[in-house]
Amino acid sequence: FGVIPFKILKLIDCIKKTPLKTFWFQQFNSLCILVIFVVSKQDISWDDIEILIDILSQNILKLSRHFSSITTLSRGGLVPSRLLADSLGIKKILVDQKIVNSDSLFVDDIFDTGKTFFNVFSNVDDPSKFLFATLFARRGMKYPEQLLYAEKTLDDSYVVFPWDKFEFENSLK
Repeated sequence: FGVIPFKILKLIDCIKKTPLKTFWFQQFNSLCILVIFVVSKQDISWDDIEILIDILSQNILKLSRHFSSITTLSRGGLVPSRLLADSLGIKKILVDQKIVNSDSLFVDDIFDTGKTFFNVFSNVDDPSKFLFATLFARRGMKYPEQLLYAEKTLDDSYVVFPWDKFEFENSLK
């Protein structure tokens, strides 16, 4: 039992630094067991967003390609789309389109599992000209050749953008 207090202190230290998802407590006689599901996260600030938009804009400009518009989905892609549109001088932003024009730059906040990419890609009029731009790409994933991103995630933790902070906090309740 001499090791337990040290382990408990390490656990408490970890709890203070990390949001908790679920608690489960069970007591067997005098032995207590506490199970905690820890949600690891990577917080992104507005300053980080501005830097990522600048990096992504420069990468897009290197392509020497003209985009008539930006297309996005009405969740995580809205804010990056607006910022990128301003940075690139693109005036038109299309949201939740059933068919995606290949001369429109598709923007999202993160390439994570690839689900959004493949759902969108199947609705592109000319897949050979399609470009999918994101602020982050999940480290360790296989990236499609149509993906352009500003930075890889640090690890597999949840990326919390300033615009989905409340959504993330509500998911912990």
